[in-house]
Amino acid sequence: MNTLKTFFFLMVLTSLLLFVGYLLGGMGGIIVALIFSLGMNFFAYWFSDKLALAMTHARQVSEQEDPELYRLVAEQASMAGLPMPKVYVIETDSPNAFATGRNPQHATVAVTSGIRRLLTRQELGAVLAHEMAHVGNRDTLIMTVVAAIAGAISMIAMMAQWAAIFGGNHNDNRGSNNIVGLLIIAIIMPLAATLVRLAISRAREYQADQTGARTSGQPYALASALEKLEAGAHARPMKVAEGVSHLFIVNPLSGRSLVNLFSTHPPIAERARRLRNMQPNF
Repeated sequence: MNTLKTFFFLMVLTSLLLFVGYLLGGMGGIIVALIFSLGMNFFAYWFSDKLALAMTHARQVSEQEDPELYRLVAEQASMAGLPMPKVYVIETDSPNAFATGRNPQHATVAVTSGIRRLLTRQELGAVLAHEMAHVGNRDTLIMTVVAAIAGAISMIAMMAQWAAIFGGNHNDNRGSNNIVGLLIIAIIMPLAATLVRLAISRAREYQADQTGARTSGQPYALASALEKLEAGAHARPMKVAEGVSHLFIVNPLSGRSLVNLFSTHPPIAERARRLRNMQPNF
């Protein structure tokens, strides 16, 4: 169901991009919008993981430096049938974790120092299983494409906004209609693209919960971990750019979701409920 939702929302987002291009320039505008989106996707595909690690001040650790963490990541990667990812640590009391990388062969898992003090070994293992699920489900690639398309829509909308401002002196009906169309593109389309992007992000979190619980066999431990992480992130929010907040297992900015439509993460209570409805052994 989450996969179907993701596919549906991706189609909606792509349709929005093509529609914006068509409104601005007909078939030529569609082609320009596609080229613009492909260029942004290419950049994001190769560099988004490096940017995320740099923005969170993550530091890579070797097996010799941190054998326990390395062993735990290796266990979950093996159970998921995935290559061993690079392991990073973020020095902060805020408890959290994320995964990134363009594919399973170039994946990275990062955990904060705070999460290791808060969770039991079983709970941390379940969290790492969730992150390996993101890797196996290629969620980083999916969300990179989604963010690039949404970003393309926003940038085209910004151009439409300037066109509306400097083209606002037309007096005929056609000019008035053009201004109205440009304003719709400038205001409505970025909002619609954002809502779709956030809906896809929430669907991928549910999917990673389910996949991680199945590979680790620990849905109850993951549910308990999520509840602890929400409380911990609320007590000690993480100073991180909003643009990478969707990568983390719980919202690092406050630990509390905003209105559901505008949240990158599903409600923790609902995630925990779904996990506890799963059988602990598979």
